[in-house]
Amino acid sequence: MGLSGLEIYKLLPKTNCKECGFPTCLAFAMQIAAKKIALDKCPYVSAEAKVKLESASRPPINLVTVGTGEAKLQIGNETVMFRHEETFYHPTGIGFLVEDTLSESDLDKKLDAIEKLKFERVGQKINPDLVAVAGSSKKKDNFVKAAKKASEKTSLNLVLISEDAALLRAALEATKDKKPLLYAANKDNFDAVVSLAREFSVPVAIRASSLDELSELAQKAASSGISEAVLDPGSPSLRKRIEDLTYIRRMALKKSFRPFGYPTISFTQSADPFEEAGEAASLIAKYSGIVIVKSVESFLVMPLLTVRQNIYTDPQKPLQVEPNVYEIGSVTKDSPILVTTNFSLTYYTVESEVEASKVPSYIISIDSEGMSVLTAWAADKFTPEKIAAALKQYSMGDRVNKKELVIPGYVAVMSGKLEDESGWKVNVGPREASAIPSYLKNARR
Repeated sequence: MGLSGLEIYKLLPKTNCKECGFPTCLAFAMQIAAKKIALDKCPYVSAEAKVKLESASRPPINLVTVGTGEAKLQIGNETVMFRHEETFYHPTGIGFLVEDTLSESDLDKKLDAIEKLKFERVGQKINPDLVAVAGSSKKKDNFVKAAKKASEKTSLNLVLISEDAALLRAALEATKDKKPLLYAANKDNFDAVVSLAREFSVPVAIRASSLDELSELAQKAASSGISEAVLDPGSPSLRKRIEDLTYIRRMALKKSFRPFGYPTISFTQSADPFEEAGEAASLIAKYSGIVIVKSVESFLVMPLLTVRQNIYTDPQKPLQVEPNVYEIGSVTKDSPILVTTNFSLTYYTVESEVEASKVPSYIISIDSEGMSVLTAWAADKFTPEKIAAALKQYSMGDRVNKKELVIPGYVAVMSGKLEDESGWKVNVGPREASAIPSYLKNARR
């Protein structure tokens, strides 16, 4: 059972020095009790107090890092069951299973396809994180060769999969600079694999056939000095896996059950790629820290990355673009001016349709605090006054020959007032962005 804020406060220096970033030691203590900050933020806490406060200051789910550098994957350290309670901080790692039984040409082909899986959505770059190399051949040379190729031919982090500690050691020695995740320690190979993880200072996955066994092995790993562990309950079906993952998360967050205070890993089981995509999306939502899939087709991977992006976007802070004027194509003095909000999904949808029209245009993104057009209009964030001010701020009158602009069809009601505020002619555009290309082409006739 964790300590209360007042119990933690009694063990702090009570100097109110503010060096921790909080105005008082009591405020700092309350944040520790809520598992939102680590004790090491206090520079003056005594060694004796550190010992007593260790369990209270440890996050309910340990942070685990796979890989190094800018591309490293960090999972865990979550504090809530549902993102509307606060937010989720460390997105699920998405990776691909690559077996060392593939021929050299097939292995190269698959790794090349994986490396190309990079996309941009609503202004953000989204891509997978891992290549999971499986020693299915049970041959050291094959496993090491596949692991080295995955390391060299992709920029992704590595998972090394084998129950044979000797095979893991051989592949780890060849790829140790990438700090791969070892998969997996189980009841039969536990001591050898955990010892290997400790020796090379890399994270290790722990796999069991039941939650009770998983709990025992996780406690044993912690006693062995392992702090970066990833749990796999080995559930036989998707339904059971989601139940187990939910149970593990709830026990860690709600009951402070330390053996389950680690992120998790899952492997898809569906043979059909479309069913696999649905399975993977379910595991991303509930609550796998890493999901390894077999399919590498971009039309299946892109939806998974989109699901992850949506779940791990702070619902209280919508994705926004910078309020500004944007030039789409080679604009001229005769180019039309379109106005929209700075909600990323709205802006990039409009931008893509303008690009599709082949009509060079200006798009003014109004600061609506990340709200969509109708929501911003209803909240008084997308107003004639704001649009008129933007036209003046960006000197739009100097950029075009005619003082005309296009507003979204859903806010046609503001056209009269906007004309009065700005002195510009206001044209009401289509309600749906998909109609923008035909609108722009017809407007130029």
